[in-house]
This record gives sequence, C-alpha cells and structure tokens, in this order.
Amino acid sequence: MLSRTADHFFWMARYAERAENTARMLEVSYQTALLNTTDQYVEGNWRGVLEISELSDQYFATFARASATDVIDFMVQDPDNPSSMLSCIRAARENARAVRGVLPTEVWETLNGTWLEMNKMLKGRVLQKDPVRLFDWIKLRSHLLRGVQVGTMLRDEAYHFTRLGTFLERADNTARILDVKFQRGTPHDSAGSQVDVSAEFYYWASLLRSLSGFEIYRRLYRDAISSRAVVELLVLREDMPRSLAACTGNMAKMVASLHDSSSHTTVKMAGRLYADLKYGSVSEIFATGLHEYLETYLSRVNELGERISRDFLVPFK
Repeated sequence: MLSRTADHFFWMARYAERAENTARMLEVSYQTALLNTTDQYVEGNWRGVLEISELSDQYFATFARASATDVIDFMVQDPDNPSSMLSCIRAARENARAVRGVLPTEVWETLNGTWLEMNKMLKGRVLQKDPVRLFDWIKLRSHLLRGVQVGTMLRDEAYHFTRLGTFLERADNTARILDVKFQRGTPHDSAGSQVDVSAEFYYWASLLRSLSGFEIYRRLYRDAISSRAVVELLVLREDMPRSLAACTGNMAKMVASLHDSSSHTTVKMAGRLYADLKYGSVSEIFATGLHEYLETYLSRVNELGERISRDFLVPFK
C-alpha cells in the first residue's frame, strides 16, 4: 500500500477517535463541575481539560479564565482549534474522502453523515441548550463508525492502519486523562477539607465513566472505589477495552501484521511496551510514581507513533 493511502486511513481513524475522546472528557468535566465544590476547583477542572489536550497556551491567548462556557465552545466548535470536535470530524472526513475509491460506502456515508448532522446541530444551538446531548451523540456516532469499519472492511492493510490509528489515539488519551485527573485530585483534596464520601465516589465514578469503565469496575471490584483499583483497571487490565494494556496489545498486533524488512525496530518497540504492561503490577506503578510512570508511557507511545510514521506513512503530522 502507498504510504499516502496508508496515512489517510491511519489519520481518519485517529481524528474520529480524538473527537470521541474530547466528547468524553467534556462530558465528565461538565458532570464533575455540577458537584458542590469551590469555584477554584471548578476552574481547575476545566483547566484540566485543556491540559489533557495540551491546548492551554492557545486557549489562554484568547481567554482570561477557564470557564465552562468558553472551554466547551473552544473544545467543540472553535475553527482555530485543530483538536476541537468539529475540526476533528472535518479532518477525519477529509482523510476518508481522499481514499473514497477504496473505502466501503457504508464507512464514508457514516462519517459524511456525522459531519453534516453535527453542523446542523451546532447551528441549532444544541451546544448551548443541552451540551450533554451533543457529547452523547458524538460518542454514539463514533461507536457506529467503528462498527461499520469492523463489519465492512476487508482485513487488509487499510483495515490494520485504521485500527492502529484508533488504538494509538485511545492509548494516548487514556494515559493523559489518568495523569491529569490523579494529579489534580478529588474535590476535597483541592479544598483541603474533610473527606466527603459522596463527592469522592462521584469523582472516581465520573473518571471511570469517561472511559466506559464504571460498570466494568463494579463487576470486577465489588467494594468501594479506590485509586489503586482504578489504576489497575485502566492501566493493566487487558480485558478492559480502553486500558493502556488493551490498547498497547492491539497496537503491537497491528504493527506486527504490517511489518516489513525496514520495520523490525518498530515491531520490537511495540512488543516491549506491551510486555511491560502485560507483566507489570500496581505496586510497581505506585513505587515508581503514577505521574512518572504515565509520563514515561506517553513518551514511549509518542516515539512509537513517530516510528510508525517513518516506517509506513508520510512525514509525521
């Protein structure tokens, strides 16, 4: 497959996944802000959204403070923000259109329909009236797109590059959400007050829901939500679809299926990253320090992304 064609499939999937991940982050932040917490914590909550996406500098070049209205608008429909949901859906659609001749009709129609309907919804001011409805709709359309891809695409290189883009973007997002949320702590941590059990539960539950992990957590860990169990689930449990272990394992499989004579180093890099998660433990993670562990993981994932770009795609975007 030509590197240009592979690049379009890869980035179509990454941008679509990024739009969904942004919707997930905004929804959990919106719900967390409804807690009875201090103004300082609420603003810190919205700053966290910007930090996760590494958009703080761009945002504060225009806005003085991180308010719910401004951050949501910036992250959903700001045309100057390349990571806004609208920009991501547009970019995914443009990449899909570039390979329209080899893309299943159902995949194109799903993505194109999402773009057209999202513009209608934004013009109808659904973002101002009911932002959670828009966030849920984006997640639903993303699920639909993935289902159509799995159900209609030939299991060839195009499919493998599409799945590789999805898992790489998802792994990066899960690690960033965990890092920022754990650094900021729960509402009572930032306020320095006595532990509010209900607020503590709601905070961790919201974090888990942002990664579709709340129901899974309740099935696997029947006791109260604890930070240690949350880390185990979202980092090491390979049976949790959005965990780092699951995403990295799938990346390793996709890279192995695509390897050629020039990509041995990339295959080994993906395999080592997966092995460290597969045979790691929660005790080792906390002994290292969760922030340090996730920073190292993100650095290795970014390096892997650059290697994939050099070996298979056009120059890294």
